[in-house]
Amino acid sequence: MNIVGMVHVNINCTNYQRSKAFYELLGFREFWQVPETNTKEVAAAVGMPPYRLEGALLILENASNPLVIDLLEWKDPKDSDPPYPHLYHTGLARLAMLTTDLQADYDFLKEAGVEIMSEPATVSVDGEHGSRFFCFKDPDGTFLELVENF
Repeated sequence: MNIVGMVHVNINCTNYQRSKAFYELLGFREFWQVPETNTKEVAAAVGMPPYRLEGALLILENASNPLVIDLLEWKDPKDSDPPYPHLYHTGLARLAMLTTDLQADYDFLKEAGVEIMSEPATVSVDGEHGSRFFCFKDPDGTFLELVENF
């Protein structure tokens, strides 16, 4: 294998404009709009019939390593089922992002009315190293996590 890094994480949503505003609140910005439709070849590559969608690639500004979200609202076909109800399901569970001030971000998201799972928790690796983190949800219920290492 010749894998050298990550390209993007795909997050599906039910309302692109609402979700875009939420991810902009976190520091992302749109840098490339995804075409509303695409070729049969592209549709087949993602295992779908021809489709219509609204979406874009969003990049986290000021990130030490590039973090890109492929944020998509599927128009046709459309599935309005909510995302997984918990973090112990099979498959991708959450997107964890690094922060330099966990408490300030926690306070900011709480003030903004974002659904937060709990107050920050601490995980110790040893007496000197570990991290603090908390999980929260985007407008559709997708789990996200902020982590501050120490």
